[in-house]
Amino acid sequence: MWKQQLIETTRGTFEVFVAGEGKPLCVTHLYSEFDDRGNLFANAFVPHYETYLVNLRGCGQSDGPTARYTYAMDETVFDLEAIREALGFQLWTFAGHSTGGMLALAYATQCPKSLTQIVAGGLCASNAYMYNPKSIYCKENPNNVRIKEILAMLADPTSSREMRQAGSKEWALMSLYDAKSYEKLTSRPNSGKTVSKRLDYFSYEELPTFDLRPLLPSVQTKAAIYGGRYDAQCPYEYAVEAATLMPNAVLTTFEKSNHNPFVEEEEAFLQFVATL
Repeated sequence: MWKQQLIETTRGTFEVFVAGEGKPLCVTHLYSEFDDRGNLFANAFVPHYETYLVNLRGCGQSDGPTARYTYAMDETVFDLEAIREALGFQLWTFAGHSTGGMLALAYATQCPKSLTQIVAGGLCASNAYMYNPKSIYCKENPNNVRIKEILAMLADPTSSREMRQAGSKEWALMSLYDAKSYEKLTSRPNSGKTVSKRLDYFSYEELPTFDLRPLLPSVQTKAAIYGGRYDAQCPYEYAVEAATLMPNAVLTTFEKSNHNPFVEEEEAFLQFVATL
């Protein structure tokens, strides 16, 4: 069971959920909200680490934005640093998937001395995935019109619970190598609902100019980069790119996965984590 903690920091109060024992590891996603059910991605680290699943600014019971502290990715890194310092850790590992993986790259570029290593996948180091027809977020992808409709519906507070569930399922199925994995994705306790205000900030304020690629060759932090061969959100080639750019990165490929190898190839993903 994940245990809730409210962490008082120099930048405000943040809600985290803690499970496991061992060296400290932080997990979060750029625009998801978690609760005491934990998270399927974060669960993979619990057997090996004391795992801190963080609700970022504006999520759950964490403080919201202020005139000084925004949803910006660099501000998010500084929030994570404030949490690390409040917990008394000199170093920790950071693990992130999807935009959480992009956040991991940003963390490594900004605060490498705070990190033992990063674990990051389902990612792109720039906004290039938005222009790749293999990504559902590209206007040339056949699923793009529908994914925009789903995101708009999820952002609409008048949408019914049934509409949200159906839309979320459709989004998930676009991101699975095998539809049979959907039951594995939904049959266990899990949290991580989309927080539209954070998604919108990333999409409209940061994504148009997002590009960490020029910074990655100078990052000496150890990086375990992974990708699903058939990733329909951030195509696999961008995991290859990030791993190639970072001098101390190792790439792991999940050959029968789309965007969620921690579900689609769960045993292989658990072995991947165990070898970090």
